[in-house]
Amino acid sequence: MSTSTETSPNQAGAATGRPRSGKAAASDSVGRVRKPGGRDLVAALPWLAPALILIFGVVFFPAGVMFFNSTRRIDIAGIDKGSVGFDNYVEVFTFPSFWPIFLRTIVWVVVVVGVTVVLSLGLAQILNKAFPGRRFVRMIVIIPWAASVVMTTMVVFYGLEPYFGIINKLLYDIGLIADPEGFGWTRNATTAFAWSIVVAVFVSLPFTTYTILAGLATVPTETLEAARVDGASPARTYFTVVLPQLRAALAVAILINIINVFNSLPILRVMTGSIPGYDADTFMTLIFKYIQNQHRVDVASALSVVAFLIVIGIVALYVKIVKPMQEA
Repeated sequence: MSTSTETSPNQAGAATGRPRSGKAAASDSVGRVRKPGGRDLVAALPWLAPALILIFGVVFFPAGVMFFNSTRRIDIAGIDKGSVGFDNYVEVFTFPSFWPIFLRTIVWVVVVVGVTVVLSLGLAQILNKAFPGRRFVRMIVIIPWAASVVMTTMVVFYGLEPYFGIINKLLYDIGLIADPEGFGWTRNATTAFAWSIVVAVFVSLPFTTYTILAGLATVPTETLEAARVDGASPARTYFTVVLPQLRAALAVAILINIINVFNSLPILRVMTGSIPGYDADTFMTLIFKYIQNQHRVDVASALSVVAFLIVIGIVALYVKIVKPMQEA
């Protein structure tokens, strides 16, 4: 019995010591990606330089100055009295209301972002349907986003006034409060903070809704039609087909909202600024009070560094868990 073995061209070439043909070499190089080297980086620098300069000037330089000021003793006149090491950070963490303010800041971010996303999902689904006047309704939704946040908050603030507030009068007329002149919504830390959440959700809805609406526009109609043909209910179609397709849009909306809400000052400043103490404060309002009331720029800088690291940690954790760039 005789046996025969087949030898591939590459093996034959290796056995004979002869170089492979040009076609063979070209086929081996298909699919290979050359890793960028130092020359590529140098060649790209002229194109990246404007963005890098902007990032340095807007992000890294102010952050560096903020950290430097947090290690100094700066008097009321703004004169640097020298280094104090990390004494300002010790003062921040030993502040009696630091941890309640920290927890309130987390509640502020989670509740505002969570409620905003849930409401925006429903609103975007409505605006995605065809109905008479849809374009006009979509334009109306933009108004809270286009209007001044301070102006919107002031309207709500004065609307809650006990004696002449239209919102307070409405709540009395529908039976939610017993005495329209005896309840001061903005004079109590708990109720003022709750109404601040309402205003923050209201002004955050337009951006989140339009981001989700853009995601809905990318959902293939063929996929929805296939789900209907298979007999899937509208609810099952939404949760198993539409919602996974909104992963990227939701990830962007949530991420930007986390950053914006965490760093929000105007709403809380207007709604809770007249309340004594720190029972309605978040990190941003506490930083403002350190600067305005106590003229402690150094301690405010230390608190700003702490807040910056917290929000960076939240964003990093969110990106690691959610993986917004991963395909659904």
